[in-house]
Amino acid sequence: MSTNAKPRLLTGDRPTGRLHLGHYVGSLANRVKLQHEYDAFFIIADLHTLTTRPEPNFIREIPNFIREMVLDYLAVGIDPDLSSIFVQSAIPETYELNLLFEMLVTVPRLERLPSLKDMARDANLDTLPFGLLGYPVLQAADILLPRAHIVPVGKDNQAHVEVTREIARRFNLQRPRPAHQPSSAKRPCIFPQRVLA
Repeated sequence: MSTNAKPRLLTGDRPTGRLHLGHYVGSLANRVKLQHEYDAFFIIADLHTLTTRPEPNFIREIPNFIREMVLDYLAVGIDPDLSSIFVQSAIPETYELNLLFEMLVTVPRLERLPSLKDMARDANLDTLPFGLLGYPVLQAADILLPRAHIVPVGKDNQAHVEVTREIARRFNLQRPRPAHQPSSAKRPCIFPQRVLA
């Protein structure tokens, strides 16, 4: 990152239904402010939605949820001239990087993440499907592909950002050109930290 460039921020939502006032108070109002301070990327993480909602009837609704989410983002003041809004599944490199990253993390490491068990329980899943187990790996691809420096996450996802750092370190050991390692921040405060290149 050049000295004049703003740090890159990545945050977003899973399109699981309509956004509501809680989304606005909890994150959207903050994002409107952050787009002026950061090179802001807002992801609509539709692939992540499939990890807990694989029912065909629900999947058919995802394009409508995406459309509504984009309209809500614009309505609250997220400015496409200042920020990038993108749909996760529309970026083919996400799939490619996810596959490479899957080779760098073990199943026991992912099984130790309590947030995955919580997500399975909240989705009324009796067992942990492979897609949900790989959720943090896909999240690593989401974060590292746009080279995000700041990733505001809730407490439940902080361990996922640590998995992202571990994957980035392993990737860097195997590649001549290293990937960077993002920092996490609890919502709504952002604490920029220098990222290792």
